[in-house]
Amino acid sequence: MSQRRTLIAGNWKMNGQKADGLALAKGVAEKLAGAKPNCDLLVCPPTTLVGLVAEAVKGSGLHVGGQDCHAKVSGAHTGDSSAAALADLGCTYVIVGHSERRTDHAESDAVVKAKAEAAIAAGLVAIVCIGETLAQRDAGQTIEVNRSQLVGSLPAGATAANTVIAYEPVWAIGTGRVATPAQAQEVHAAIRAELVKALGAEAAGAMRILYGGSMKPDNAKELLALPDVDGGLIGGASLKVADFWAIAESC
Repeated sequence: MSQRRTLIAGNWKMNGQKADGLALAKGVAEKLAGAKPNCDLLVCPPTTLVGLVAEAVKGSGLHVGGQDCHAKVSGAHTGDSSAAALADLGCTYVIVGHSERRTDHAESDAVVKAKAEAAIAAGLVAIVCIGETLAQRDAGQTIEVNRSQLVGSLPAGATAANTVIAYEPVWAIGTGRVATPAQAQEVHAAIRAELVKALGAEAAGAMRILYGGSMKPDNAKELLALPDVDGGLIGGASLKVADFWAIAESC
């Protein structure tokens, strides 16, 4: 078994307002106070709730992250948030390059890389997302697409301490479809091999690679047991304390 510490990250997406968001965060923090799972736990609320959630769970051991950041530290970027601002609110992580950002906001690998570098400069851990669409998988391009996105999105100065990779098969996000363990491991192993080329064997061996396609309590244990799967980027299941905690207990 590797020495990489499992990371279970909840991406709330555009869900939650003050009352239910705080209840969800406090619910997870209370579980964490009662029993220490063998993993790091992270919640990434919408930007409107980041400050409130970070304050509410302070000192609990539950990490808080943003769902996106701008590549610049400040300036005329209406509606955007800088990595430094997220850090100032109490974040320790930020997701960059999620497939929904790549699709809805036409974010390129270069944009994702710049955001990841801004996150690292602000002292945050960048969770860099990559993944193929169903059309790309059906065309036999899965490995090629993920390698290309990884090479284009990996920040300069990436280390196991400041960067996490999240493999999210786009066809499995929110659809209920999940990559089989063999499919997940194949892609994770290919990502690890590409990291060896980019960073060397030691750094690549220490870097965490998360699976991000409909991980749930009933499939988490099998996925987390795979040799190159170091955690999960959880969507829908992170919106219920019981489900998110059950995944954490699967570590």
